[in-house]
Amino acid sequence: MSDARPLPGPLAGLRILELANETGQFCGKLLGDLGADVVKIEPPGGELCRHVGPFLDDIPHPERSLSFWYYNTSKRGITLNLDAADGRQLLRRLAAPADIILETFPPGFLVSLGLGYEPLCKQNPRLIMCALTPFGQTGPWRDYLSSDLLHMAAGGEMASSGYDETDVPNAPPIAPGGGNAWHMGCHFAYMAIMAALVYRTVSDQGQYIDASIHEACALTTEAAIANYLYRGEVLRRQTGRHHAAGPTPRTQFRAKDGKYVCALVAGRLNPRYIGELADLLDTNGMAGDLRDPKYQDPAVIAANTSHIIDDLVANFIASLPAEEVYHAAQERGFTWGRCVLQRSCSTTRTCMTAASGKRWSTRSSAAPSPIPARRPFITALPGRSPDGRR
Repeated sequence: MSDARPLPGPLAGLRILELANETGQFCGKLLGDLGADVVKIEPPGGELCRHVGPFLDDIPHPERSLSFWYYNTSKRGITLNLDAADGRQLLRRLAAPADIILETFPPGFLVSLGLGYEPLCKQNPRLIMCALTPFGQTGPWRDYLSSDLLHMAAGGEMASSGYDETDVPNAPPIAPGGGNAWHMGCHFAYMAIMAALVYRTVSDQGQYIDASIHEACALTTEAAIANYLYRGEVLRRQTGRHHAAGPTPRTQFRAKDGKYVCALVAGRLNPRYIGELADLLDTNGMAGDLRDPKYQDPAVIAANTSHIIDDLVANFIASLPAEEVYHAAQERGFTWGRCVLQRSCSTTRTCMTAASGKRWSTRSSAAPSPIPARRPFITALPGRSPDGRR
């Protein structure tokens, strides 16, 4: 392994001030991991997301939140009381040489403190300021409270997630977990910031970015919005597969042991594939009529898609344990796999190694590239005790 130091990231040399809660911290991480100098500005006592679990060794503490660790790599940190005049003045001083400010305060909050974009850009015309909020700075919803679940519903993701009518009649939609709305909003904010940086290289001028998490979610529904606007179609959720205007061939099948196999067959059906599928099914004497020369005609294959998938493939999978089915299929190059409801990453590799010592550093054995720096410590600030109190 080479001991050469890693090259600086593409955003090296940029200074970013992050005044963001859980809705925007991922955007700061993306920028910091690319080499930008991100200074996370937290309120006195630290950001509330420091209290989001899980915690190192299951001990709740503002320095032991693994969630906070992940979302705040590659950042330095300070605390700042914006309710105080000297705190506001310090932010102005920090903004003067900064390249970017990322903030997630309610619309109008910074403006009410005299810290809006207009006064800040007067002292720094190249400043880029991105405000990431639930519904944007304007409009009838701008002051509404929100949550990840609300955005998944209002943005449209839940309409495409869950079970179709054939499998579970009248089933409710299912919300993806893990803060997906915040990730989507942060991705769009990140892209807008990158575009503003490109514009600044040409114009030498910064700009203000009004980023809406709701709009980001509505635009992250794949084809749902476009199909409705241009074709008048409402895409329906399909169990274990993409949404569609009408029913599509299923992909999940129950095996003999009650477990499920995901078998991607539709869209691959052609005369060559039919022959390979017949060979696979024949290992258990269940190829049915797939050896019939009629299946050399693509039109015949299309007309018999339901028979091939819902009868032959489904019966073959139902006759064997899931593990045996998907291994046999993969050995022949089929994109089949066993559906896993829960799996511990520790069964396949060491995901995280905690080092002893006061600063609890971690190391990922599967990290694709070096992370420039660990997360900031709130207790490392002068005059603060280990439990975060002054």
